[in-house]
Amino acid sequence: MNITLKKKKLQNGKFSLYLEYYKGSSINKDGKRVHLRDFEYLKLYPYQAPKTANEKKENKEIEILAEQILSIRKAEYFQGKFDIKNTAKGKRTFLDYFHDKTEEKIDSPKNYGNWTATLVHLKKCISTNLTFEEVDENFIKRIRNYFDKEAKTKSDTLLSLNSKYSYFNKFKACLRAAFDDGYLSINYASKTKSFEQAESQREYLTHQELQSLASTPCKYEVLKKAFITSALSGLRWSDINTLVWAEVRDEDNGVSRINFRQEKTDGVEYLYISKQIRELLGERQLPTERVFKGLKYGAVYNNEIVRWCNRAGISKHITFHSARHTNAVLLLENGADIYTVSKRLGHREIRTTAIYAKIVDQKMKEAANLIPNLKL
Repeated sequence: MNITLKKKKLQNGKFSLYLEYYKGSSINKDGKRVHLRDFEYLKLYPYQAPKTANEKKENKEIEILAEQILSIRKAEYFQGKFDIKNTAKGKRTFLDYFHDKTEEKIDSPKNYGNWTATLVHLKKCISTNLTFEEVDENFIKRIRNYFDKEAKTKSDTLLSLNSKYSYFNKFKACLRAAFDDGYLSINYASKTKSFEQAESQREYLTHQELQSLASTPCKYEVLKKAFITSALSGLRWSDINTLVWAEVRDEDNGVSRINFRQEKTDGVEYLYISKQIRELLGERQLPTERVFKGLKYGAVYNNEIVRWCNRAGISKHITFHSARHTNAVLLLENGADIYTVSKRLGHREIRTTAIYAKIVDQKMKEAANLIPNLKL
């Protein structure tokens, strides 16, 4: 990579100084060469034609400062390239960095909650003064041991296996980010084993129960539409909530699909949807408008799902995420292979989808004994 100091003319008679990070070039799908560049604007504005002694002095000071920043950026790059520890970044405290990483998740309520809960635990076992210079394998082992044998819930009980798995993975994600950001010269996350994840109970609706729910009034029509769409398509709450009309594509052959970036995995996906789902979405609006306008995350809507299920005669503990579980089970019950289901749900690993296959297999075992015995 080549890092250079450049300037851009402004209409006010000054330059704007910036750094260009040139990362080479590549050939795009049209066969054209595309140059890969990033820019960092320094917010330094020297005069284009300094006239007074003060203006010339100011320009000189800005020039020296810009060259110093350039030298620092080049040094940071070579520190990363040649695995040299950045001593300045090593002085930053671990908890301060974890707090900043937590705040980056604020737009994702569930994820933000998990990071916040992890931070509460880390404050109990990590000194506020501990810096990245003190992070080593013994530190990692100590934190893992804390989650495994010492950390407790608000009810003063030891953490469940899934809680250990969730919290420690957030800790590892922070270590990975710190390595990427140059705070650590070793990627401890890749060297550290996670906890095993326990197989959790996944509540879902049968086709008959889903039909009952669809036939039962819901206080919030947008919630009902969103839930049924999730059950028929497998879309997550986060993707349903952020879906805009530009992502809904209607093709000439009458087939519709949704092109979107999964919030959880950040992967770009396209999902073919049935005619019934497309009709459920309603008439097309402006490209930037949300499809499920007015949908909100919170206790009001979560409680309404429970009341809606009660009105439909369903006693199961159903949440919005149960709609996604429902989709997986219904697809497998109706002949879809596990690979196709995995792709539609956007799972990174087939073993995640296999949990639903076990549910279907168990139901088939139970069905074997549904017919009463014959008198032979």
